[in-house]
Amino acid sequence: MKRRAARKSRSSNASKTSLGSYPALDLTFAPGPGAGTLQDMLYAELDAFAPVAIQEHESGDGWRVFFRTVADRNSARGALASEFGNALLHLGAIEVDDEDWARRSQATLTAVRVGRIIVAPPWADPGSRTTDPGSRMPAPDAITIVIDPSTGFGTGHHASTRLCLELLQKWDVRGMRVIDVGTGSGVLALAAWKLGAADVVAFDNDPDALENAHENVRRNGGEDGITISDIDLSNALLEQADVVIANLTGALLQRHATSLQRLTRPHGAIVVSGFTVEEEQEVVRAFGASPKETAREGDWIALLF
Repeated sequence: MKRRAARKSRSSNASKTSLGSYPALDLTFAPGPGAGTLQDMLYAELDAFAPVAIQEHESGDGWRVFFRTVADRNSARGALASEFGNALLHLGAIEVDDEDWARRSQATLTAVRVGRIIVAPPWADPGSRTTDPGSRMPAPDAITIVIDPSTGFGTGHHASTRLCLELLQKWDVRGMRVIDVGTGSGVLALAAWKLGAADVVAFDNDPDALENAHENVRRNGGEDGITISDIDLSNALLEQADVVIANLTGALLQRHATSLQRLTRPHGAIVVSGFTVEEEQEVVRAFGASPKETAREGDWIALLF
């Protein structure tokens, strides 16, 4: 299932072109009040083309986006030109001859704190950072989740991941069964487990996401508490859970609202995100219920039913 970028983990094993370089897009955008919203929407659009890393320009005015294949890169370029051509100052296809681009592109990522939860790359000291713009207030009983960002996705640096983490902490999951739909890097499954869930099932149908989730679960010692499965939401047959987390897209949530409700026990909870405030009413109508909790960051929103 395709999810908005920043919630989907991708392998860094990109395929080189015949010239020994990596296919990439170089794009720039104008700074200003709307730049953050534009970047979120660019992440969302790019996710459909499976980018393997996104490297910010040192000047902060754009990105270099890496892909597995030239075909993926060219398709993404066409989609961005059609959707955001008027908002981008530059959008060009390039080949990057650099063996270490993926790791260097993530080397500056810091830890992110959301309530009690700290999501940190292996090289970050979770206690040393208090200025990350996506962070919430520190807590004395903080728990740490280590995510190795082979790409920029699933690291907690996207608003929808942070919003899911925020709402997940509104519900006492201790001793409960939790399902993480479209797990990506496994960060939300790990959060549920570290918050005390007794049984966590995380599923996806993207091989790279599943591989990355397995690696991160092992890294955090969660093998005994988290089961990772290759399942498609459209035909998921699982024992119902007390809490279901679905950080997808607005369109997917509307299409699969009934499936998500079917996975949830009576009087259980569903946490959904991956969509903007403009899509909120359509998502609410699809679930046929008013949310008990709402969290918002910029144009992104999460709901707890």
